[in-house]
Amino acid sequence: MAEKNTLESVRKWVVEHKLRTVGCLWLSGIAGSIAYNWSQPNMKTSVKIIHARLHAQALTLAALAGAAAVEYYDHHSGAKAERVAKFLQPQAHPHKE
Repeated sequence: MAEKNTLESVRKWVVEHKLRTVGCLWLSGIAGSIAYNWSQPNMKTSVKIIHARLHAQALTLAALAGAAAVEYYDHHSGAKAERVAKFLQPQAHPHKE
């Protein structure tokens, strides 16, 4: 039961912070790829950097596709409509005349 609550809270955080999630995945992808490529002794430094960038771009595309899938799911489940409704509620503002 606690595991489901943890998973739900992580999903909720990812839904509310999609771009931060994609950025963190990109940063971890490029750091991991640089670390891996630096262990390859027979490659030039420029090739190592290019490979790290390509790996990070592929991970970023996958993360963006995942964010799009989450957005699609939220749109069809009605969860997004509830979140947006909070911001669209009419507020009483005094009119200046």
